[in-house]
Amino acid sequence: MHFRATVAAVTGALALSALAVPAAQAAGASSSGKDDVRKAAAAAHAASGRTAFTGATAADGTPYALNVTFSAVKINNGKPIVAGTSGHVSVPVTYKVTHDEGFDVSAPDVFLDVEIYRGTSYDTPANLLWGDDWPTCTASSSTVASCKGTIDVYPGQELSNADATSWKAGGYVIDFNDQLGVDIDDIDWSKVGYAQQDTLATTRLQRLSKLTVNASPEPVKKGKTITVTGKLSRANWDDNKYHGYAGQSVKLQFRKKNSSTYTTLKTIKTSSTGTLKTTVKASADGYFRYSFAGTSTTPAVNAAGDFVDVK
Repeated sequence: MHFRATVAAVTGALALSALAVPAAQAAGASSSGKDDVRKAAAAAHAASGRTAFTGATAADGTPYALNVTFSAVKINNGKPIVAGTSGHVSVPVTYKVTHDEGFDVSAPDVFLDVEIYRGTSYDTPANLLWGDDWPTCTASSSTVASCKGTIDVYPGQELSNADATSWKAGGYVIDFNDQLGVDIDDIDWSKVGYAQQDTLATTRLQRLSKLTVNASPEPVKKGKTITVTGKLSRANWDDNKYHGYAGQSVKLQFRKKNSSTYTTLKTIKTSSTGTLKTTVKASADGYFRYSFAGTSTTPAVNAAGDFVDVK
């Protein structure tokens, strides 16, 4: 389970003895272990004074700069992340990591990750999401590794409606240098290497939409009136229920019985509760459906066609 992004302020002792899985191997790392590393990374960033890492030494107890950069970050193959009100959504993340020759991203005390955040900055996000497991990184040269990971979303636990917006990606690398068994209060930060990079890519979170349709009466005589009803609803991440999506333009479409193509008959708007209702004249056997083009916060959706037999 993730936690909302209040990780910058780290208090108390944090045991790092459980952190024995290298980022590049990802051999079943647990989310709790990842939480621990994320907290330690936040502490490392705080120890740096939130400034660029320049010439840190043992005298000032500041993490030293790792010459590691992220590039070619792609989240969910470039598509928005769509989540309902419950369950688990996992989407792929791919990227490259460039590092100094001789730096081992697969070392057991080196951890790296790419996350997504919403808010003004990676340092102080309004919300922060990452993958349950560590990424798998494969060396493509002595200085470049190709990595694959996930972003795991639990909408019933960690999202609000404000999260249906554009998100950015950030990445970090932390090298504990043989200090995995040390409480966070006792870490010698001058021996810890750290790098952080912001605004690596963008993605969008959207609230899952649902659309229904019902055409009646069935069967119906040719030329008679058919009433087509339906409802457009979408996930509400504030109460984890589905509510009608009001004031949205929706197309009524028709497909003849032996055709594979839908034709738009008219466009109507949803009511204050998301309901739809309109009438048409019966002309031929076929399927009626409603079609919603989507918005920035809500994906497009088509209702399953409802067949009407015209006598």
